[in-house]
Amino acid sequence: MIAGVVYNRPVHLSVHRKPGSFMSSSEIAANTAQQESEHASTEGSPDRRGLLAAGIVLLACLGLVGYGMLNTDEQPKSTAATPVVDVMYEVTGTGTSEISYLARSEDGTATVEKGVTLPWKKSVQAPLGKAPTVAVTLDGRGGQATCTLAIRGKHVQRATATGEFGRATCSGKVLSGDGQG
Repeated sequence: MIAGVVYNRPVHLSVHRKPGSFMSSSEIAANTAQQESEHASTEGSPDRRGLLAAGIVLLACLGLVGYGMLNTDEQPKSTAATPVVDVMYEVTGTGTSEISYLARSEDGTATVEKGVTLPWKKSVQAPLGKAPTVAVTLDGRGGQATCTLAIRGKHVQRATATGEFGRATCSGKVLSGDGQG
């Protein structure tokens, strides 16, 4: 018996009888003993189909786990540091502004500072291959602001914003091989 299921099999006697003849008590006892021995022999044996199905499910699960561990699309992150260059951003003038600039960041996203009272100055390391940029936007009260950009200590660009929501952007190109900006 496995999981509460009993398998009954018909018993076929090899004794041929004439129609209308009856079994003797010894034949009935022998038949009963044979049925009990067959029932006892199948009661303790496992259902092979159930074991086979459980084995297949287990192998499928192990296969999926192995596939997930071995087939990764992620590339290992580089341990090498991103090369950088020294950059000086400066915004002078009057008024309040929003300033965005590029600093050391592997993804190259800009840093934004809001409500900055001028003058403002920031020295950062910017990643090579990205153009160092500083942008200034005046608020609704207006004013005047001038941005300047220096790469490796060398002045690269200057721009001026005036009036309400005036804008100015300074950017430069970094040459990585010769050490010049």
